[in-house]
Amino acid sequence: MAAPKNEIKARLQRGERQIGCWLNLADPIAAEVAAQAGFDWLLIDAEHGPNDLRSILAQLQALGSHPAVVRLPSGDPVAIKRVLDIGAQTLLIPMVESGEEAANLVAATRYPPAGRRGVASAIVRASRYGSDPKYFATADAEIALILQVENRAGLAALDEIASTEGVDAVFIGPADLAADMGFPGPGEPAAQEVVMDAIRRIRSHGTAAGILGFDAPYIAAAESAGATLLGVGSDVALFAAALRDQAARFR
Repeated sequence: MAAPKNEIKARLQRGERQIGCWLNLADPIAAEVAAQAGFDWLLIDAEHGPNDLRSILAQLQALGSHPAVVRLPSGDPVAIKRVLDIGAQTLLIPMVESGEEAANLVAATRYPPAGRRGVASAIVRASRYGSDPKYFATADAEIALILQVENRAGLAALDEIASTEGVDAVFIGPADLAADMGFPGPGEPAAQEVVMDAIRRIRSHGTAAGILGFDAPYIAAAESAGATLLGVGSDVALFAAALRDQAARFR
């Protein structure tokens, strides 16, 4: 036995298109339902969703073998260690602003001597509670680290971040980036061109690029620029829209 194969990482390396959905409801049943919908990956959001370690664990258990990403609220190495220990293999870290920060985040996801992840592989869920004796030796190779650039500081350091060894993808946050640049929204043509140029810059380093957008033409433009990791919805947004539509239909 060894660390489970990380299909998200493998597909990023092959340059394959992957569509995903945000899980903001922080509920394992909602996660289980979403896993049947046909998305390539689902993202458990602990930045803008009311998630803690226990609720992240419950959703990972509900998803089973379905590819999952966990977005943490920050790059705190203690939080990174804890979600890796409960079995997360793909992490999205928001608001990354420098190459140095990117390198530190890579180190937080790797065991010594390659990094500084705390070693407790004999007792954690990630190693099947110690029943996988090869986990320690194989875990690093199956961790996927995605870094999110979503302000002007991150954009200025984008080439350093994207070229950092151990970074599997760079994800652009279009809403925060647009706000930081003074645009009223990510749909503004000037804001959109900044995002598309950022995607092209990421790809120039041989690193995968990702984007979140609910508008099909926006996602198509991002794909044309080179993005392959595509967030195309949120459970909260989809649920709310369906409820409003149903209420309006019968009002």
